[in-house]
Amino acid sequence: MTELLFLTSEDVAGLADVADYVDAVRAGYREQGPAEPRTKLVNEEPPGMLTSYIAILPETGAMGGYTYAAGFGDADVHFMTPLFDAESGKPLAMLDGASMNPFKTGAVGAVGIDALARTDAETLAIIGSGAQARGQLRAAATVREFSTVNVYSPTKENRESFASEMNGEIDAAVGAVASSDAAVEGADVVVTATNASEPVFDGDLLEPGTHVTAMGQYDPEKRELDARTIERATYVPDLHARATSDAGSFLQAMDEGVVTEDDIHGDLGAVLTGDVPGRQSDDEITVFDSGGTGIETVAAAYMLYEKAVEAGLGQTIDIAPGSEALTGR
Repeated sequence: MTELLFLTSEDVAGLADVADYVDAVRAGYREQGPAEPRTKLVNEEPPGMLTSYIAILPETGAMGGYTYAAGFGDADVHFMTPLFDAESGKPLAMLDGASMNPFKTGAVGAVGIDALARTDAETLAIIGSGAQARGQLRAAATVREFSTVNVYSPTKENRESFASEMNGEIDAAVGAVASSDAAVEGADVVVTATNASEPVFDGDLLEPGTHVTAMGQYDPEKRELDARTIERATYVPDLHARATSDAGSFLQAMDEGVVTEDDIHGDLGAVLTGDVPGRQSDDEITVFDSGGTGIETVAAAYMLYEKAVEAGLGQTIDIAPGSEALTGR
């Protein structure tokens, strides 16, 4: 039997601060280990989707991924994260990924901002006001000293609540604005964290030198960014293979004929390792398309696993190896 550590969402909540997640995710993307885009199975009745993705981080010494079910009869989402030792192949842990999710997703957004946004960026636009938007803002504030944050979401109460809450958390003036145009105009960094199926702002409004992180969609038929934004920008996905599989903004821009596959500048790992350059001028518009991969999931989960072991958290479960299960020994 092999011992596996089970960590509940409560076990891992509060184990790490935002900067810990950002550091772990940055290191994970630099490793350039094997990773696959997500697999998504859609169910019509009851409506829902079952999604998974995997990655190996050889230098970290861990591998695993994410499997989650969203919708169905429960009309909710549940995240399971198996973690294995990358050398022995033995299981290390199973994490309930609920509390980790906004932090690890926010972390990869922050790594993209750090790699591609101007170093003097001061004004941040957030489009969206849910848990993921909060995660993006918390993490972004660890890599740039923003003085102003403008948030827009269609529901006035939601955007005002977001602004009120986040004003007390970060060292920037966070305010709600009445339109996405008002948020985007004059912004140095724009983050979209929505469930929108159609573009959430006009790409012609982007000022030269703006960086955009889009993280709310991972479906060929849905997009947060219009073709004009993609056409104007240096385009960097989190994983190269994602750009032509489920990155709806890029795929639809290709369909409109404004870009080709050759316009994929390189993925985030290639930028971090210097295989391709990051930002090359103060006037350049950059896009980081962050639909989610196993890389940030494994990196964050392993960081939490190590902290949990040190803190004595979780409970152990016996897992039978295949040699025993198949032979009945």
